Amino acid sequence: MSKQIQAIRGMNDCLPVQSGLWQYVEGVIRQVVASYGYQEIRTPIVESTDLFKRSIGEVTDIVEKEMYTFNDRNNDSLTLRPEGTASVVRAGNEHGLLYNQQQRLWYMGPMFRHERPQKGRYRQFHQFGIEAFGFAGPDIDAEVILLSSRLWQRFGIQQHVSLEINSLGSNEARSAYKEQLVAYLQSRQSELDEDSLRRLDSNPLRVLDSKNPQVQAVVKDAPKLIDCLDAQSQQHFQALCERLDKLGIQYRVNSALVRGLDYYNRTVFEWVTESLGAQGTVCAGGRYDGLVEQLGGKATQGVGFAIGLERLVLLLQTLAPDTYVAPAVDIYVTAVDDEAQDAIWQVAEQLREQLPWVRTQTHCGGGNVKKQMKKADASGAKLAFLLGQSELQGQYVTVKFLREQQEQITVANQDLVTFVQTQLPGN
Repeated sequence: MSKQIQAIRGMNDCLPVQSGLWQYVEGVIRQVVASYGYQEIRTPIVESTDLFKRSIGEVTDIVEKEMYTFNDRNNDSLTLRPEGTASVVRAGNEHGLLYNQQQRLWYMGPMFRHERPQKGRYRQFHQFGIEAFGFAGPDIDAEVILLSSRLWQRFGIQQHVSLEINSLGSNEARSAYKEQLVAYLQSRQSELDEDSLRRLDSNPLRVLDSKNPQVQAVVKDAPKLIDCLDAQSQQHFQALCERLDKLGIQYRVNSALVRGLDYYNRTVFEWVTESLGAQGTVCAGGRYDGLVEQLGGKATQGVGFAIGLERLVLLLQTLAPDTYVAPAVDIYVTAVDDEAQDAIWQVAEQLREQLPWVRTQTHCGGGNVKKQMKKADASGAKLAFLLGQSELQGQYVTVKFLREQQEQITVANQDLVTFVQTQLPGN
């Protein structure tokens, strides 16, 4: 026997028992973004490596350590996309969607990062994100946060996530702040770990985001970026906070929140949870007013967020493991004798024709009635329809209730569609 081939580490299958929850999550997302007037954009999985080097930053962990990069037959350097924003901006520039226009866009699909796989965090992962372009004021910042808050309400997890926000200011204000931060960190250099020492030269703001408790103690006394903001950024952030207050969205200003990508400016935010242990960020985003120009377009403001869907699915499973599990079948149609074999297909097709949203499965493979009822029960169906010679002669269907303590009944053929509608009112 040849050796069995298995999935690549950190790249997981989504099995039928799990796909129902994924479809539910994706369905809610599609409904919410449509209710806010956002339109879908789909971009390729493979992009030019330069796209991510120029947008994310060459001294970030993603570019330095995590990207799946290779040369194709033309010796061009290509990369499996590690995040969605840069691809959306590239597409917007390429197709003339951004300059002097306002766009509200969303995307959903697989991303790739070669990092250590852990629960809810994999090498192939799926991300949903929104991107809004051409809006300068804080009202759009509030809208994207409001949209994310609406998602938590729809999923019923609003009590389990909390919002943290900060402002990174303008590029000039951030550069001035970096000088103050580096001077402070150098004065306490002996207390920093190896990773923070490396970032001290390449990306000092990331030291603020360290998970090392010893480094966190050092950062606690560091100068605060929010105290160094330029006047316009201060006004922008204050107006955002006032809008969130009026919308009733609770938040905490976290002066250490900087985000891991170089392109952010002004508003940054994260939705975090304590229900997933160390991997507590469920949604993250912010403003990136210079990215469009950085990638070759004309100056255009941008703001958005991304949600790791594996982490969201894990959170839903943790908080309510049985809530989102829906059966694959509503009605299971069986033949109790050979004479009804053709009739069960006719009944099933009638239901599919007139009630296409009802999930109807026809028994295949033969077997006695007892065996067929076991298959019907295992399918998760609410109802089993039984047809035999008596049913054919009487022009009715015998209905067995699989999930309720209720006597089986008969329903006339002409009343079958109406009966199904009363039994499955949610469809």
